[in-house]
Amino acid sequence: MTRIEFFFNVENKLQHVASLSEKALSKGKRLMLFTEDMQAAQRLETVLWSHPATGFLPHCRCDSAVAGETPIIVDWQGEKLLHDDILINLRVQHPPFFSRFHRLIELVGQDESDKVEARARYRFYRDRGYEIKSFDVNGAAL
Repeated sequence: MTRIEFFFNVENKLQHVASLSEKALSKGKRLMLFTEDMQAAQRLETVLWSHPATGFLPHCRCDSAVAGETPIIVDWQGEKLLHDDILINLRVQHPPFFSRFHRLIELVGQDESDKVEARARYRFYRDRGYEIKSFDVNGAAL
């Protein structure tokens, strides 16, 4: 069953994705970063190209010729799923294919509208029997 984790009070989602991606790569994991649309994917790729400060996180889009060998896939369509390791959802809705991944990460910002949308996703997963772990990135207990 997919392990689901919510990270709350994320100040900068794109930077947090980069940090989580860096940590996952150090453990030999592969990631799919699922964005809302092509423009959101481009913004995320800009961050990945400059993280860490002295390098970059190897990534490409799912339709790239090197996608099969690249550890981070940035996608907004969800039609070509190249692995099933870690999925980071940056969409308002739950990804329809999330259950094929070993781990799903949801990021929740600090504004109220983002929290409302995250609560709906949380209920969706909970109501289907998934165990969910929650983390407050500011260190407060949840």
